[in-house]
Amino acid sequence: MRPLTLDDDRLLPAEPGVRALAREIYAQVRHLPIISMHGHVEAQVLADDEPFEDPARMLVVPDHYVTRMLVSQGTRPEDLGVPRADGGPVEQDGREVWRRFCAGWHLFRGTPSRYWLEHELHDVFGVRVHPSPETADEIYDQLAERIASPGFRPRALFDAFGVELLATTDAPASRLEHHAAIAASGWSGTVVPTFRPDALVHLDRPGWKQDVEELAEVSGEDVGSYDGYLAALRRRREHFVAMGARATDHGHLSADTAPLERADAERVYAAARAGAVSAADAAAFAAHMLFEMARMSRDDGLVMQIHPGVLRNHDPAVHERFGPDKGFDIPVAVDFVHGLRPLLSEFGSDPGFRCVLFTIDETTFSRELAPLAGAYPSVRLGAPWWFLDSPLAMRRFREAVTETAGFYNTSGFVDDTRAFASIPARHDVSRRVDSSFLASLVASGQLALEEAVETAVDLTTTIPRAAYAPRTGAGA
Repeated sequence: MRPLTLDDDRLLPAEPGVRALAREIYAQVRHLPIISMHGHVEAQVLADDEPFEDPARMLVVPDHYVTRMLVSQGTRPEDLGVPRADGGPVEQDGREVWRRFCAGWHLFRGTPSRYWLEHELHDVFGVRVHPSPETADEIYDQLAERIASPGFRPRALFDAFGVELLATTDAPASRLEHHAAIAASGWSGTVVPTFRPDALVHLDRPGWKQDVEELAEVSGEDVGSYDGYLAALRRRREHFVAMGARATDHGHLSADTAPLERADAERVYAAARAGAVSAADAAAFAAHMLFEMARMSRDDGLVMQIHPGVLRNHDPAVHERFGPDKGFDIPVAVDFVHGLRPLLSEFGSDPGFRCVLFTIDETTFSRELAPLAGAYPSVRLGAPWWFLDSPLAMRRFREAVTETAGFYNTSGFVDDTRAFASIPARHDVSRRVDSSFLASLVASGQLALEEAVETAVDLTTTIPRAAYAPRTGAGA
């Protein structure tokens, strides 16, 4: 059995002098609060505050970073306990899922998942042996004992992690009852919703008409017309703001924001209601709705998060059997410059509008995103996320964008996770990488150490608080 130990200098520079500087900077941010402004932990987890079911369903099953690696090596999703869309049989024994995960531990070498998992096991749960087929049961038993205790329930972990604010991701028709339950519970944790309208703006999406009818029911608006549809979306945004929402979230294939003429928008919407919309018209309407959502954000103060460039559900068979978000979303190239021009020409200098741009196409870092953020007052750059949520990509991001956009046109780190226990590990990676980059600027005479420390603190807390601050009079 190999002991599981963590190098306290992990991810810091190898050169001794620069490492010493990075240590000093990192020490000032290591224990600062976590501000998690984009993620997929369900509010119900914190509303119910029930013990996690078992180690596998806490650390493996919900984390598509983990399951996709194992699936890529031939393990069936069913054998990892991934629920099927039709409710069909999958592995129900958490211990068996955990054994399969431990047998594949070597597959995660060199990946950010390995870093996160080691951090979780060692620092959160006190595990001191490496996962392997020989240690799987021992680790499983230790984890099962821990998560059964009161100190490892969701709210206790939320507090132990030092989470200042956690944003969830929610459909417009969600009644947000779990957020209301959290607010009424007397617990001090802050959990806010995020408005994610993707399902309602892609007219050729299966289930679109049913989703729009649900929007009508919860909003009380007649969605039979395009005007009614817009009114229903505004009504739901108002409810989200009242429940403390800070942002909207938009995942489109392209960054196109070209608005339609009103008559064209009405025509395309009517065709979708009749079940006769073309793919070209649906794509044009989705771009139009990004423009309209920017107008709504200008009016109600919700920060608009845009993350285009992902071809969702690349394997249709996996999507049919297991549904979305199962590791088969694949990046594509994005043209931000031309795509966002209509939106930014209209709202980019409007003091009421705020927009955060994310990408998983890192070729756009220096060519497109940094110049846009360095010009338009409304634009901030989101952190490297998803496939770029890794130490090397984070370093490349800072190297690519800082000279053009600086540090203060970025928006802070987001963890984008469904795996609740991984939140502190992911934020720790960002803090170590930023501390290392800042140390290199100090070592090369570009920053004073005091400036580097101040910048590290700002990147960790000051900047995300400001980027997502509720507009005065809007939200909690």
